[in-house]
Amino acid sequence: MRQPAVRLLRLSQVPYAELLALQERWLWRLQAEPGTEAGALLLCEPAGPVYTAGLRGGLTSEEATRLRALGAEVRAIGRGGLATFHGPGQLLCHPVLDLRPLGLRLRAHVAALEACAVRLCELQGLPGARARPPPYTGVWLGERKICAIGVRCGRHITSHGLALNCSTDLAWFEHIVPCGLVGTGVTSLRNRGSSPGPGRSHMPWSN
Repeated sequence: MRQPAVRLLRLSQVPYAELLALQERWLWRLQAEPGTEAGALLLCEPAGPVYTAGLRGGLTSEEATRLRALGAEVRAIGRGGLATFHGPGQLLCHPVLDLRPLGLRLRAHVAALEACAVRLCELQGLPGARARPPPYTGVWLGERKICAIGVRCGRHITSHGLALNCSTDLAWFEHIVPCGLVGTGVTSLRNRGSSPGPGRSHMPWSN
């Protein structure tokens, strides 16, 4: 039996709100006719700085006010996890998928996101990337996180996904405790010395 196709939508650099709106349209589409198609893979680079808090919170109202004063958006969204940052130089991958026609369970979906991020790091010359057991979700290089992963799943349909730091300004992370993990740090492809080559970008999708 032929496996259903997943559409690839490459949005380039867009406002985070535009990504969320497109994600919601795909969610509605898959929920309206469940099991008829697999869904879409949404790729983009955020156009501006955004802090997001997941289902477990992570930001008080006072903290949100302080972050907005820095010039960033602050949004509460429906993914798992706590607070993180999204901004220019970061690759966002949001698979909006109906897991049933793909024959996947949620844990396998999350593991596939981790494996994808690890492979992207390897292709950028960083073979030491690895996933770690909870509570250290995401993908790490040593003791620093290079890729955050947070997923929502309802009625077998996924949304949100991963955020890989490519050439992200890491100073934005200094204003929060990323993912609630005290004593850990973040890094990026560029920060770890990844060399994309002449005329190429640290954003993996643009090469």
